[in-house]
Amino acid sequence: MEPVIAPWKVRPLAFRISLGQKAHLGAVTFTLTLVKVHQPSPFGLRLDTMRACVPLTVAMLCGLTWAGKRESCTSRCNERFDRDAVCQCDRRCPRHRDCCEDYEQLCTAEENPKEPEPFLELEEETEGAPASSLYLAPNSCRGCCLEAFDKHHPCHCNARCPEFGNCCEDFESLCGHEGFSHSSDAITKEELQSVSEKIYRADTNKARKEDIVLNSQNCILPSETRDQVDRCPEPLFTYVNEKLFSKPTYAAFINLLNNYQRTTGRGEHFTAQELAEQDTFLREIMKTAVMKELYGFLHQQNRYSSEQEFVSDLKNMWFGLYSRSKEERDSSGFEHVFSGEVKKGKVTGFHNWIRFYMQEKEGMVDYYSHIYDGPWDSYPDVLAMQFNWDGYYKEVGSAFIGSSPEFEFALYSLCFIARPGKVCQLSLGGHPLAIQTYTWNKSTYGNGKKYIATAYVVSSTH
Repeated sequence: MEPVIAPWKVRPLAFRISLGQKAHLGAVTFTLTLVKVHQPSPFGLRLDTMRACVPLTVAMLCGLTWAGKRESCTSRCNERFDRDAVCQCDRRCPRHRDCCEDYEQLCTAEENPKEPEPFLELEEETEGAPASSLYLAPNSCRGCCLEAFDKHHPCHCNARCPEFGNCCEDFESLCGHEGFSHSSDAITKEELQSVSEKIYRADTNKARKEDIVLNSQNCILPSETRDQVDRCPEPLFTYVNEKLFSKPTYAAFINLLNNYQRTTGRGEHFTAQELAEQDTFLREIMKTAVMKELYGFLHQQNRYSSEQEFVSDLKNMWFGLYSRSKEERDSSGFEHVFSGEVKKGKVTGFHNWIRFYMQEKEGMVDYYSHIYDGPWDSYPDVLAMQFNWDGYYKEVGSAFIGSSPEFEFALYSLCFIARPGKVCQLSLGGHPLAIQTYTWNKSTYGNGKKYIATAYVVSSTH
């Protein structure tokens, strides 16, 4: 005789589970509903039935729990793209319109709503891997003093790391009272916004409205940037007053653009004349009100003791060579940001309007579309665009439009010095603007200082 459960041992199920929730297992989707049981069967609920039903029910509920998590951003904020999930919680999901319903509530709740929204992602070579593993130096506090806790780093440089015993070895020497990155010398967001407004007003070499006629044509959705479709039959620049290029800083800047081989893996070797052109450019921009404003600010912030020290550091961080491919010294911050490079069949860097105009004029650049046009009604403005550079595609490339060379150089340098490897919040003409910089950590100059890997505009007001 098979054992049965006595009725007084059976607990009536006085509830109803009607989830009606979709469970997603691979490509299979089904809806599960558990129906209310009002009365246990008297003397009829067999033990073997109970044993069979409980594991099945638990398995189904677990499946639903798993599916529910993949439909929510709970514990998933800023994770990498998950092809098995119904919706996404990574930083690109707003751009591709596949975010979970609670993405904004859970993943953007702590952000300041007044901050600009990003329209760009990491540079192509950083996608698919944490930026810290490519550019930052997680084993050192150089350039990282008092930065926010990052679980990806093996050691830390925030104010509470001594309390938790997880500071980097050089925390005391670099972030202690003698280090320039101590909180007493930290540059605040308000100070960055103030000095960027001063730099903005000081840019007297910028283009006037009548100096540039843009034909931006078709604006596409962020989700369409990967299509590589030319939606603009006309060039971006209808007219540029080339008298601008005779100004000393413009002329010195343009002389630098053809000193590089755009394909990574090919070593760069500067001639004596090309090295002299670097010095000429730095000398000319240091004569401008823009760079005087920047140096005065950084000197006041105890970053540099003399203008000579400042210029020497600028030359190293921007023009110092390092290797992006194999062992050849094939790249520099200046080449990447202003001239542009090609790596693994894609355009990287190339964030300068003068370079774009000159290449478009020569038939080397084909403008495809844009996803963003800035709010400024005069120059400099910002454009985020798609284009083809002599057979290689740039999915999203931001550039100031109509700014002087010293203006861009100053803002990128300011952000690299004040917020290396981070988003830098500025203000230009009353509009917020953010710049992302990254440091190169595979080689250094001086006493362990970092080269500029990249710098570019990542957001502005909409």
